[in-house]
Amino acid sequence: MTRELWDREAETFDDEPDHGLADPVTRRAWRDLLLGALPPAPARIADIGSGTGTLARLLVDEGYSVAGLDLSPEMVARARLKVPEATFTVGDASEPRLDDTAYDVVLSRHVLWAMPDPETAFARWVGLLGPDGVVVLVEGSWHTGAGLTAAECERIVRTVRTDATVRHLTEPVYWGRPIDDERYLLVSRA
Repeated sequence: MTRELWDREAETFDDEPDHGLADPVTRRAWRDLLLGALPPAPARIADIGSGTGTLARLLVDEGYSVAGLDLSPEMVARARLKVPEATFTVGDASEPRLDDTAYDVVLSRHVLWAMPDPETAFARWVGLLGPDGVVVLVEGSWHTGAGLTAAECERIVRTVRTDATVRHLTEPVYWGRPIDDERYLLVSRA
């Protein structure tokens, strides 16, 4: 995906129920899902592929410290407006450059599948973590043929870490409609 494509997508990106989290029921479902996977606030979170900052907004509201990274300058501009309490950097998720402080969490939603070399990108993401860091990935294998199956994602995670727990996200509340493809949360604690 190109920077220009994501810049064009930024204007309507939040229109999707799972992107903008405008519906209170959908927002609460994502909040509960993520809080169940994250260490307690005020943990430091690296939000890789932060888009317009919707997850950052949700997590800052819960007391977390968030640093986001996105390829698109337009997405980052929107994220900065939406979440002025967080920091956002324009950059490549395959080689994330954030501050030198170790993070407690690397969070990424629908990004790993798009990396040219997912294993190398994932290893770099893990390099952002402190010793007890947690990885939280939301990924999928979509009806379009794009994406990563849960098994593929787990294999990638296990090239660097020993723990990987998958929870399939089949409930329409997360997506604003019923789905017929594979979508899941993968959490790795070590």
